[in-house]
Amino acid sequence: MSRKIVRNRNTAVASHYSEEVAETARLKIAALCIVAVTVLLVMRLFFIMVLQHGFYTALAAGSHTLYEQLFPDRGSVYIQDSRTGEEFPLAINKDVFTIFVDTRQVETEEDANNVVDALAAAFSYDDEKKLDVFSRIYGTQDPYEPVEQDVEESIVDSLKEKTLPGLGFVRHPVRYYPEGTLAAQTIGFVGKTDDGSDIGRYGIEGYWQEELAGSGGFLEASKSLGGGVIAFASKSFKPAHDGSDILLTLDRTLQYKACERMRVAMEEYEATSGALLILDPKTGAIRAMCSLPDFDPNTYNHVDDVRVYNNTTIFTPYEPGSIFKPMTMAGALNENKVTPDTYFYDSGSVDANCTKPIKNANDKKYEDQTMTGILENSINTGMVFVVQQLGKHPFISYLESFGFGVKTGIRLDSETTGTIDSLYVNKKDDVDCYTATASFGQGITATPLQMVSAFGAIANGGKMMKPYIVQEIRHADGKIERTIPQVSRDVVSRESSTLLSAMLVRVIDSGQAGIAAIPGYYIAGKTGTAQIAGAGGYSIDTNHSFVGFGPADDPKFVMLVKFEKPRRAYSVSTAAPVFADVGAFIMDYYHVPPSR
Repeated sequence: MSRKIVRNRNTAVASHYSEEVAETARLKIAALCIVAVTVLLVMRLFFIMVLQHGFYTALAAGSHTLYEQLFPDRGSVYIQDSRTGEEFPLAINKDVFTIFVDTRQVETEEDANNVVDALAAAFSYDDEKKLDVFSRIYGTQDPYEPVEQDVEESIVDSLKEKTLPGLGFVRHPVRYYPEGTLAAQTIGFVGKTDDGSDIGRYGIEGYWQEELAGSGGFLEASKSLGGGVIAFASKSFKPAHDGSDILLTLDRTLQYKACERMRVAMEEYEATSGALLILDPKTGAIRAMCSLPDFDPNTYNHVDDVRVYNNTTIFTPYEPGSIFKPMTMAGALNENKVTPDTYFYDSGSVDANCTKPIKNANDKKYEDQTMTGILENSINTGMVFVVQQLGKHPFISYLESFGFGVKTGIRLDSETTGTIDSLYVNKKDDVDCYTATASFGQGITATPLQMVSAFGAIANGGKMMKPYIVQEIRHADGKIERTIPQVSRDVVSRESSTLLSAMLVRVIDSGQAGIAAIPGYYIAGKTGTAQIAGAGGYSIDTNHSFVGFGPADDPKFVMLVKFEKPRRAYSVSTAAPVFADVGAFIMDYYHVPPSR
């Protein structure tokens, strides 16, 4: 009996122990499940709150914030005061509004009249326009009937105060150019692609489209049947990156003064077009760039001729004529083939293997001359003599070194290059007709930028600086890229450039270009009047140019002035006086002390 009791007691104890073990196992499993669920929840919360923080922040803030996160702001472009470093916006984004009417809320004729009257007062509607708007907003069931586009915020605020039925407003950014026509071809404009997207055209807006535009973001998310975002479903969110800002080298004051002086002169001379460039020869920075006629980028689609978009300083090559003569002389001086005092007798005509003899303007004969006299009097026959002393292939080599026949790399949209291809036609060493005419700027072409850059090398001791117009690129992440002035190459020696500079001073002091003088300073320069080539040969129309720099002993600027088809005979009466006026302003603007 006692054994049976003990056995039963042991069985009971074992059973109780087994139940305790099972209960403990169940508790452990439950705890593990709770821990696992907790870990999963923590991981999901980390994924949502950290890894997808931007998505949910934007989503919670509403559609406007989400729009801003997906669509980048276009970068701004600035012009400067090169003396103080002060900056001024040249291209920025501005918010404007589309005004629409939810016609379902315009319930009575009186409501419609009130809306129309308010719009008419704000936008100066005539009776016909008022009737048109009334017919569109009354008696229809359209939730969105746009009535005005690109409206300023001040007008919108005044309309909001009237609490008119159905009147709504949609804000959207547009490109705005606060300076209007100032540097229009240089800045370009923002137009539309075929699908309605914004895209930069011409100038800075076109060349730097990718940097200015930035990059858009994207959003991919799963939605429920009710249209809401499923919180735990997979999704992708990449925020937009705003475009970069750009600071130009252009000086706002010089740009305005120079271009306005050109505008007045162009009208006075009845010229077809005009171009002006001011370059710092020691750095290559462009301080002014004028192309006329111009346009207002804010209303770029209102022009009569789309060719006005082209920047003639970089887009339009032309036969430069006599302003090219210093390039030929530079090579001959540098090769010690001539000196400023080398003797030359001008008979008024020279045979250079052309179909007819080469002569001087107006068939003049200058007889006993020096190389300085050749430049002073702009003697074509004398330049043929100079290139004969230099030789054809060395002449070509110097032109290539001066940058003719290739782009300067200014990093503006629509830069083209002139051509010196005629010099490569004849492979022989002898100076042929093409070489002879090229020596005084005929039969070859160059852009104004190429010419002012080449003169910059003469002004800068023979060192050609790479021209540039973008001083800084300021990225949205705070990184700044600054342009460092760069020597492209040594074209001629300092001695040769000094000799040529002195000869060009004589052109103004004693030669035909006295009107280009700036009192108190030694100014170097050269005129050029060149007939315009056409399909049937040269026409009676001419291009007038003047290129110069000053002060000659320590140049602060190089400037080119050009007019197309002015109603005056020679550049000495058109381009030269504009050069003198703008040059005198530059000396005063930079406080350059007189040196003579």
